[in-house]
Amino acid sequence: MNMTRILKVEKSMRLHGQLQPVVVRVHEGGYQLIDGFKRFYAAEDLMMDALQCRLLEIDLTQAKVLLLSYNRLHQSMDAWEEAMVLQDLQKTHSLDQSSLAQMTGYSRSWVSRRLSLIGKMDEEVSSEIMMGTLTSSHARALTKLPRGNQGEIARVITTHGLTSRQSELLADSFLKAKDEDEQRYILSHAVEVIEKKGQSDTEVLYDARLSAYGNDLMQSIGYVIQAVQIMLSRLGDHRAGMLNETEKVIITPGFEKVSGYAEKLKETLTCLKIP
Repeated sequence: MNMTRILKVEKSMRLHGQLQPVVVRVHEGGYQLIDGFKRFYAAEDLMMDALQCRLLEIDLTQAKVLLLSYNRLHQSMDAWEEAMVLQDLQKTHSLDQSSLAQMTGYSRSWVSRRLSLIGKMDEEVSSEIMMGTLTSSHARALTKLPRGNQGEIARVITTHGLTSRQSELLADSFLKAKDEDEQRYILSHAVEVIEKKGQSDTEVLYDARLSAYGNDLMQSIGYVIQAVQIMLSRLGDHRAGMLNETEKVIITPGFEKVSGYAEKLKETLTCLKIP
């Protein structure tokens, strides 16, 4: 469950009611939900008695394919969830990648990338992702590593609460390590390594076409981009939906200040006639 998205749907349903029916199939004398999970969870929180529903009489294979199709438009499933559905279709129904691509409407390369995401992952780490301790973005960083090293990097990620971007920096540093001693140092000094790696990535080489002031601006742009990337990554974390009201009251003034600076930057660029 993505709590941030569920809360948005709940807010909409509180104001406007249910705007679209959920989609279900007949299953074992009851109904099995295919599309509308966020609406269902929101309806539970709002203590609604009933939901408008579109009823389909389809088999299990068709239901799994529709699960991907319905979520494609709003991108409400992450890459790992999509990969799990594809893997289940492949194993349970003996479908190859060409058949999966034809059935789901996705390209064969898309199917291959999703299946590869699971195929390269250590089982212990897969369990952490299914439990919600790690995200699909973390999984992409971890698949760069040999399976034998994924577990120890995953533990560092969860211990320090690293973002997906920080996890990528950590994985890259680990892969570039010269020997096991350097790898152990990286694991035990992860935050320090990530900070140094991030700073080096934002360094801008001198551009002879620019004046000294122009080069200063380019370097500042690099710092701003890095800061915004980190902020967006943290806002996209599943924990964002778990903030309590006290935390929101404390954090909100900071967001308002950030928004104000963004508007001021936009106004300044407009005055300089920079699009």
